[in-house]
Amino acid sequence: MYNNGGFLGEFKNAFNRPNYSHVQLIIINVVMFVLIGLLNVIMNLAQTQVELLSYIALPANFDVFITRPWTIMTYMFTHVGIWHILMNMLILYWFGRILINFLGSDKLIASYVLGGLAGGVLYMVAYNFIPYFAQAVDVSILFGASAGVLAVVAAAATLVPNYTVVLMFIGPVKIKYIALFYVVLSFLQSTGSNAGGEIAHLGGALMGFVYIKQIQKGTDLGNWIIRIMYFFKRIFTSSPKIKVSYKRTKTSRKSKAQSSGGSSPVSSKKSDQAEIDAILDKISEKGYDSLSKEEKQKLFNASNN
Repeated sequence: MYNNGGFLGEFKNAFNRPNYSHVQLIIINVVMFVLIGLLNVIMNLAQTQVELLSYIALPANFDVFITRPWTIMTYMFTHVGIWHILMNMLILYWFGRILINFLGSDKLIASYVLGGLAGGVLYMVAYNFIPYFAQAVDVSILFGASAGVLAVVAAAATLVPNYTVVLMFIGPVKIKYIALFYVVLSFLQSTGSNAGGEIAHLGGALMGFVYIKQIQKGTDLGNWIIRIMYFFKRIFTSSPKIKVSYKRTKTSRKSKAQSSGGSSPVSSKKSDQAEIDAILDKISEKGYDSLSKEEKQKLFNASNN
């Protein structure tokens, strides 16, 4: 009888599979959502006066933030409403897969965290230095994955702007237009009822754009995040007793030689596609940083065609 370890086994496998960070981030957000919901119910039944969100959401007030610095990280994994987390996780899944296909899991995690940090910082700066928000600075808090998610959207759209997805009731749409829609919408609503959240969206989107542009120039702004992640992973992950190796079947991509002298446009396109496929395979196995300058340029050119 087949036994995969049940639910806990599936949970563990999600964190062991390569290029699966979009699902890992979704799992972390969902687990946080459930825990917050359970704790709120327990505290309500116990009639406690503790406001849980005040300890995990990001406060706009700098003086309060200094006493709770961890909130710059916890806020981006905190949701309250079911529709809030549902929409964020769907967008993260769709655009996260695109980013992983081209750059790998590490870059997705880095863009998410950098976007969350940038969104949180811009939110606090706006509420403390723009007079329009002065009256709300003491009562405003920020929570939700939207800034990190918008960073992933912007990063994918910056890397492969002409990548096309099919939207229900609309049809094929290039992701650069989807990213532009979210940015414009956030800006137009930046003085509305969810002003803090919309400002964080803008900060996340800007960071996603800058992050990819810097990678294309050879600078990885999120490298420190990946180093910290692997540091803690080594601490909390015990060495396996049995070493398991994964073999990946490689498909031959050698192009057929032409029987005559010269090459046709069709064969040229096949050759170009084979080169791009080989580059994507290399990214999947070794990461974006393993590419040569020529390979990075070929990938960049292909993303703009």
